[in-house]
Amino acid sequence: MAAIALVLQPFVTYRPNRIASGKSVSFLAALPQTTGLVGGAIICTAILVAFSRTPILWRAIAAFAALAVLIGLIGLVPLHLVPPSNTFARVSPSSGFWLLILAFALLAADTLAKLKPGPWVRLLALAGVAAASALILCSGWLRGISILKEYASHADTFWTEATKHVELAVGSLAGAVIVGVPLGIACARLPHLRAITLPVLNVIQTIPSIAMYGLMMVPLGLLAARLPLLSELGIRGIGTAPAAIALFLYSLLPVVANTVIGLDQVSPQTSEAARGMGMSGGQRLLKVELPLATPIILTGIRIVLVQNIGLVTVAALIGGGGLGSFVFQGIGQSATDLVLLGTVPIIALAFVAAVLLDAAVDLTRGAAP
Repeated sequence: MAAIALVLQPFVTYRPNRIASGKSVSFLAALPQTTGLVGGAIICTAILVAFSRTPILWRAIAAFAALAVLIGLIGLVPLHLVPPSNTFARVSPSSGFWLLILAFALLAADTLAKLKPGPWVRLLALAGVAAASALILCSGWLRGISILKEYASHADTFWTEATKHVELAVGSLAGAVIVGVPLGIACARLPHLRAITLPVLNVIQTIPSIAMYGLMMVPLGLLAARLPLLSELGIRGIGTAPAAIALFLYSLLPVVANTVIGLDQVSPQTSEAARGMGMSGGQRLLKVELPLATPIILTGIRIVLVQNIGLVTVAALIGGGGLGSFVFQGIGQSATDLVLLGTVPIIALAFVAAVLLDAAVDLTRGAAP
C-alpha cells in the first residue's frame, strides 16, 4: 500500500481557491528536489523494514519515523507550491498522503499489539501522541494546509461545536449507564423481564439513525407546541433534545446486554462463597458480582461511546450541532476541506475514547476481586 501510494498516487491536490477543481501533484513534484529525495528514501527504508524479518521494536520505530516524516513533509508542500503573496490557493493532502498515513498507522498498530504494552504504557503513549499533535498544531507548521485554513476561518465556532459534540455523546452515554445498569441487573435476576427487554432494545438498535432522529422530532415538536415551558427549556422538535433522546435509546442495548452478560459470567461458586461469609444479597451484588462484571460492562460502555461519537455527526441534520455541522456544510458547499475539518476530529475523538476505555477495561480486570 505504501509503495503504491508513494509512486502511483498524487501526494497533494493544488487548487487555485477553496472550491475550484484541483490539480494532482506527485510526491517528488510537491517538494523541493533534495527534500523529496531524502524524505522518499526514509519512507522507502521504512517500507523495507516492514517487509524484512526485523525485531518488532525496529518495525515500530520505522512506522513512527515514517509518520513523523510525512507530517513534516506535508507542512513543507505549501511553502514550495504556493507563492507567499497568494492567499487564495489551497493545498490539500491527496490519496497518496492518506494511504501512506494509513499504511504506517497500521504497521504501528500491529507492532504495538505484538509488543503487548500494559494499560499504563498505552495511556502514556496516547498522552505522548496528543502532546506531539498539539505541539505541531500550535507551532503553525501545518498552517498552509487547507484543513488548517478552514479551521482559521471557523475558529470562533469550531470549539463550540466540538464541545457540543462531546456533550451529546457523553451525556447520552451517562443517561444510558444510569438507566441501563440497574435495568441490566434486573434482567439478570428476572428471566421474564430479560425476555421482553432485550428484544425490544434490539429492535431499537436496528432503526437507522436518521429515521430515529425523525421519529423523535414529531412527539417533541407536539409537546413543545402544547407546553411552552418545554420550548423555553430547549426541548423542541429540532435541536439537541431529539438527538440526545435518540442517542440515549441507541446506547441502552450495549449497556444492558453487557451488564447481563457480566453478571451471568460470575460463577455460582463465587456467589455461594460470598453467601457463606455472611453477605446479604445486596452486599454480594455490590462487593462481588458487580466488581467481577465491571470489565464486561466497561466494554459495552466503550462500544456505546465510540458509536455515539459517530452518530452525533448525523444529529447536525436536525439542528443538534456538533462537528457534523462542518461535514454537511462542506458537502453543501462542495468544500472538501470543510468536510475534513469535521471528520478528522471525529475520528480522533473515537480513537482516544477507544484507547482510554480499553485501558480502563484492563485496569479493572487487574483490580477485580
